[in-house]
Amino acid sequence: MGLIQYLFSNPPVFFLLVIPLVYSLTIHEVAHGWVAGRFGDHTAKLEGRLTLNPLSHLDPLGAVVLLLFGFGWAKPVPVNFYNLRPFKLGLVAVALAGCLANILFAALALFLLQIPVIAANRDLATILNVLAYINIILGAFNLIPIPPLDGSKILLVMLPAAGQRLFLRLEPFGFIILIVLLKLNILDPLINFVSGAIMLAIGLVIHFKS
Repeated sequence: MGLIQYLFSNPPVFFLLVIPLVYSLTIHEVAHGWVAGRFGDHTAKLEGRLTLNPLSHLDPLGAVVLLLFGFGWAKPVPVNFYNLRPFKLGLVAVALAGCLANILFAALALFLLQIPVIAANRDLATILNVLAYINIILGAFNLIPIPPLDGSKILLVMLPAAGQRLFLRLEPFGFIILIVLLKLNILDPLINFVSGAIMLAIGLVIHFKS
């Protein structure tokens, strides 16, 4: 979903979307750093990256891609994985943290849409729907087990030693592999499946709470 369409069709919605979408990328990275700190690595804090100031995390290209295509990235928060204790649990927790932050952001947007006065406001409902959609996509996309995405770290922990060595050899080419798979639309079914599962889980929780 490209957001530029709103710049021409509904400029107020576009500009009201920009800030929370930038924060969608920000909270993803802050979550990584915060959880890393809970497991013993304080690199992000020492480098001033445990801040909600989006300027500390902004990647210009990632922000442009977000506006054009509906998903993007911020500057990766620094984490020294060798400081994590226990290592495997810490690695998985740090990797999942960013995705969970986006999922919670999406859940909040969808929860607000359950309030009648908010749902009745067409522009506000549009903003919240887009926020929920993009944060679910960000969460699902980052769970793909291809470097440099978060899911690759989870897969690495699950592999046997021989598989880890092979995986680490492929890691430098991960970004190229990812781009090719995206270009060929091979990852679309996986992203759609995971996004649907996340949406279902959020729906069940909101229904239970209500």
